[in-house]
This record gives sequence, C-alpha cells and structure tokens, in this order.
Amino acid sequence: MNLLLLHDSDFLPDGTVQMTGRRAQHAREVLRAEPGESLRVGQLGGLVGTGEVLENSPGLLRLRVTLTEPPPPRAGVDLVLAIPRPKALKRVLPAVAQLGVDRVVLVNAARVEKSYFDSKVLAGDFVAELLLQGLEQARDTRLPEVLVRERFRPFVEDELDTLFGTEALRLLPHPPAPEPLTRVGVQAAPRVVLAVGPDGGWVPFEADLLARHGFRPFSLGPRILRVETAVPVLLGQLALLRAEAPHPA
Repeated sequence: MNLLLLHDSDFLPDGTVQMTGRRAQHAREVLRAEPGESLRVGQLGGLVGTGEVLENSPGLLRLRVTLTEPPPPRAGVDLVLAIPRPKALKRVLPAVAQLGVDRVVLVNAARVEKSYFDSKVLAGDFVAELLLQGLEQARDTRLPEVLVRERFRPFVEDELDTLFGTEALRLLPHPPAPEPLTRVGVQAAPRVVLAVGPDGGWVPFEADLLARHGFRPFSLGPRILRVETAVPVLLGQLALLRAEAPHPA
C-alpha cells in the first residue's frame, strides 16, 4: 500500500482524519508509523498529500492531513473487456486501476462462460475493493467506472457510441490481424477504446461487428496471451507509444 486512501466519511468535524480496519492495521503493523511521522495520503476522487500521525493505536489511526497535489494523469483509455475467468478478473481490475483506465465495460461473448456472471467478483463491493487496491499501489485517487453488460450485440449496436463518443480511436487486438499496434495511429489519438476478447478470442461474428463499428484490428505479435497478461501489456504499449509522440512546436 503506497497511499492511504481517505474517504469523505473519514473526516472529522475538526478537519482531522480517523480510520479503522485494514488501513489502520496496515499503518500500525506494516508502516509502523509513530506519532509525528508523515504518511502518503490521498482523498478518494481528489488530491494527494501527506498525513501527520496524531495517534496510531490498535485498530485506530488519526491523522492531520495536507492535500496539495493532483493525482497522476489519466491514461486516456477505456476498455471493453469480455469477462474473463473470475481469478483472472481479480488480477485485471487492480491493474486497470493502477494504469489509469477511465471506464471498463465487462461484456458477454460467445466464449465467456455464463457462470462468470454469477461470480462474487462482479459484486459491487468486491469490484470496489479490487480497484481501491490498484489505486493504493499507484498512488492514484480516481476510480475507474465499471459497467457490466450481459448482451454483446445490443451493447455494441445501441450503447457503445453513447458511452465512448465517436472521436476516440477504437482498437481491436486480434491475432489474425497483420498490422502491428505501431501502425494504427495511436500517437495522435487523444483517447483510445480497446476491445479485448476472452482467452479464446472473439468469434468471427463478434470481431466483424466490432470492426463495423469502427474498431481497427491489430496484432500483438505471434504469441497468444491470456487476458490478465494482455491487458497490462496493451496498456503499457499504448502509454509508451503516446509518450513518444512528437509534440507540436
């Protein structure tokens, strides 16, 4: 935990912060913070800064906080993700929060097991906890929005443009595509929407429907990656390519 995230309910009337539970336990047992020491903190959805430890007793942490800095910049990426295995989703959600994704739409697909929709991993509280873990690691304060859609075709045909607009570059990592990511114009795109299929890939109908709605297929190379590997690899490659883009004089 590289950042203690503060919720609005943690703030007391005198402006100090009081927390219990996992965060207080971490400060006491892992950080071993003593009164007078400073911890890195951030208000959920807001600024980051420091918290001076006023009290760190068993089960209770009280801080005087100063919040002055913005969180890390956003990645400018949204993700359409065919729901992976629950164990994989537990790895993917913290990763997308760490990497600054703004919105994740978890969709059904032909190669998605129907039982995945009944997994506890999709419960709101469970999703929130996984995302918070990612924010704490990355020293970020802004949660991605997570939506679940059980019908693939109605989502693509009826909702996709409303959610993501029409200006973002839409990309479809798809092994049969011959074109690499470096040739799809990522550098000039202010926003990107990635459509990542399940471990077995999108079936031809799904890939064709996405392509008809503006998603440009590209290849990640000859290796076939699992979803929990492919998502951070894709986000890292996008960040690198966009960082190397020439800036106007």
